[in-house]
Amino acid sequence: MTAPAIELKGISKSFGPVQANKDISISVAPGTIHGIIGENGAGKSTLMSILYGFYKADKGEVWINGSKTEIPDSQAAIAAGIGMVFQHFKLVENFTVLENIVLGAEEGGLLMPSLTKARKILKELAAEYELNVDPDKRIDEIGVGMQQRVEILKALYRQADILILDEPTGVLTPAEADQLFRILDRLRAEGKTIILITHKLREIMEPTDTVSVMRRGEMTATVKTAETSPEHLAELMVGRKVLLQVDKLPANPGKPVLEIENLRVMDEAGVERVKGIDLTVRAGEILGIAGVAGNGQSELLEVLGGMRIGEGTIRLNGSDLPLRGAGSDARARRASHVAHVPEDRQREGLLMDFHAWENTAFGYHHAPEYQQGLLMDNAAIRADTEAKMQKFDVRPPDPWLAAKNFSGGNQQKIVVAREIERNPDLLLIGQPTRGVDIGAIEFIHKQIVDLRDQGKAILLVSVELEEILSLADRVAVMFDGVIMGERDVNQTDEKELGLLMAGVAGEAA
Repeated sequence: MTAPAIELKGISKSFGPVQANKDISISVAPGTIHGIIGENGAGKSTLMSILYGFYKADKGEVWINGSKTEIPDSQAAIAAGIGMVFQHFKLVENFTVLENIVLGAEEGGLLMPSLTKARKILKELAAEYELNVDPDKRIDEIGVGMQQRVEILKALYRQADILILDEPTGVLTPAEADQLFRILDRLRAEGKTIILITHKLREIMEPTDTVSVMRRGEMTATVKTAETSPEHLAELMVGRKVLLQVDKLPANPGKPVLEIENLRVMDEAGVERVKGIDLTVRAGEILGIAGVAGNGQSELLEVLGGMRIGEGTIRLNGSDLPLRGAGSDARARRASHVAHVPEDRQREGLLMDFHAWENTAFGYHHAPEYQQGLLMDNAAIRADTEAKMQKFDVRPPDPWLAAKNFSGGNQQKIVVAREIERNPDLLLIGQPTRGVDIGAIEFIHKQIVDLRDQGKAILLVSVELEEILSLADRVAVMFDGVIMGERDVNQTDEKELGLLMAGVAGEAA
């Protein structure tokens, strides 16, 4: 019998009192795609970081192609034929694609021979695996989908036969994710072994041969993909049955809450990103904004949330909101009962080094209930944080823990709790479940629907078309800064919306 490409035996790893991996054993057959799923914090990335030499296991053994192998660092992993594509790419942005490929793998004292050799090999790899990318483009000139291809090419250039991908579609559109799966299928056909780390069930069911499930640092099951289902995997991940479809009644829309007329927004470079759009969101409904990232959705959210200036007319409950100057900032929007869950929780929603109790008050720290004379009432904020953590199932429920020490799903719950609990008339929410595990997705979706059912208006932006169709009552598609069309979610499908997202308008879509 052929030896496993990878075999981990009894791997354990602790960080202080936290045991990230507990006596894990796993075997990966050569020439297969093996999925490893689990919620955020389940220990998936730690396990693969041990395999790649970023961490050293406290105990256990690593076997590669039937031989026990010591992997003290990433150079040893590369020498053993292992490559890793991280969730957050390890690329130098002002270097070209070719320079990034060669970086760390130069031969000799002169750079030019290495670049010439790399250009030839890159052309061969691109043709063999359909990984076409311009070698002379700088990284900051190409999109995230192309950047991911560069990371894969880096590993293949170093002659990796085993490829680890950590949350590979976290920054990709659905179309880019599908293209990635086609590339992985081609790599598997050429005999490469691939480990796919994710918490998204769609990514597991489509490309993998076998799936291993982790929960709280332990391996709970390994199953053939063809012999399981998303529902079964979800239950193994979370330890209970999980509702994969949003459970909601039909909307009962009321009066217009948000009215947008001829809205135009420029970016910092003077490029028009939102080009004269009109939209209306009513009380008691969710309007989803679909589209490939970079087509004006982010700028739309930012101008509505007071983070960016614009031109045109925005009315909230019949009253005009200023788009520049006094009264156009985020504090004024909050005072007008507009809540905003931004697209990037770590850059725009949280201060990562601050405590959870401080983060639950940010933006609302002037509220009367948080004041004690001329000073802030920190005890009241902490008590309020404890109540929010209990209601929104934030784990661990520790107000003193820094935001950076929570998992992505629990960071998102802190932001969602802060905004929803202010009882807004309008909720702006961008990418509500990006990088969030399945248990937290179910919870966050329920909070959004509950707010709708309380008669609030919700504007939802997501690159996950499945999420839009599941949550929204109406969907508007943005392409190149314009609204290509609006549809009732019950009268459209992914194919029609996909055409609108590609810029195909009207009856043609």
